Amino acid sequence: MIPSPPTVWPGADGSPVSCREKIKMLADNHAELAQTLQDTFEDAVLMGVDEQAMRDVLIGMIGGLTSPKRAGK
Repeated sequence: MIPSPPTVWPGADGSPVSCREKIKMLADNHAELAQTLQDTFEDAVLMGVDEQAMRDVLIGMIGGLTSPKRAGK
């Protein structure tokens, strides 16, 4: 089971994000990503991919994300 979104989204400076629209967007993105990850995982396992191998693939994808703050630098 994928955990619920955090109750507090920490900002870059450590203070919590307080804008309601930003919090709503983050929660919506969390829900959408959770569903996509679950669907992707289930499809792979049902097609015969080893569960741990698929988890490793998904973790590798997350580890490879690039920050928009560092893009092009």
